[in-house]
Amino acid sequence: MTQDSAKLLVVDDDPSIRHLISRFFSQRNYEIKSAEDGKSARVLFENFSPDLVILDINLPDVNGFNLCQEMQSCSDVYVMMLTSRTDESDIIQGFTQGADDYITKPFSLAELSVRVGAILKRQRQVNTPKHKSLVFENLVIDPASHEVKINNQTVSLTALEFNLLRFLASHPGQVWRRSELLQAVWEYDYVDSDRVIDVHIGQIRKKIKTATSQSSLIQTVRGVGYKFEVAGKR
Repeated sequence: MTQDSAKLLVVDDDPSIRHLISRFFSQRNYEIKSAEDGKSARVLFENFSPDLVILDINLPDVNGFNLCQEMQSCSDVYVMMLTSRTDESDIIQGFTQGADDYITKPFSLAELSVRVGAILKRQRQVNTPKHKSLVFENLVIDPASHEVKINNQTVSLTALEFNLLRFLASHPGQVWRRSELLQAVWEYDYVDSDRVIDVHIGQIRKKIKTATSQSSLIQTVRGVGYKFEVAGKR
């Protein structure tokens, strides 16, 4: 899949927002579908199989957070929250529910385009055959299948969590500042970069802990950032 042939689903109850985004990306050769509520979004999601969903939180019949989680529970689709909610708690909830990005209204179409492109670029990189699995003592990170297994037990990660873990694991023992991780994985600057990184690291740790009793693979280096540390890389 090339970026220009990507399929986007826009879910927003504001017709002017749907029209603006749909027209902008259609002119750039994306395939676009739009929905005004959760019910129609579910139907389009099933039939259209989008690569990325641009999703509002305040829908008339469903909470966007729940819809995001629902979509990602049955696919590897990327979800970008586009909402008027600016509170830190809402931003954190968006990421913990699986969102790959979070943009607040009013927004710039130019910025939206850059962020969409960055997400789709990550997807192309993950699906490239040249990326081999990372194998450690009891951990396997497989870019081809987009799976993480510990002791043969699958750890369910969102696409962004997977990319973040894979990047850290590709450089075991190396300490990364939050700003460096943001540039490497997100590929653009984010206003509240420290909080964004911390939320995703916390989610990865939580899921790993649920899957195994092993201590955290991602260690905090106080005053600096994070590093991946595990014995037995093969």
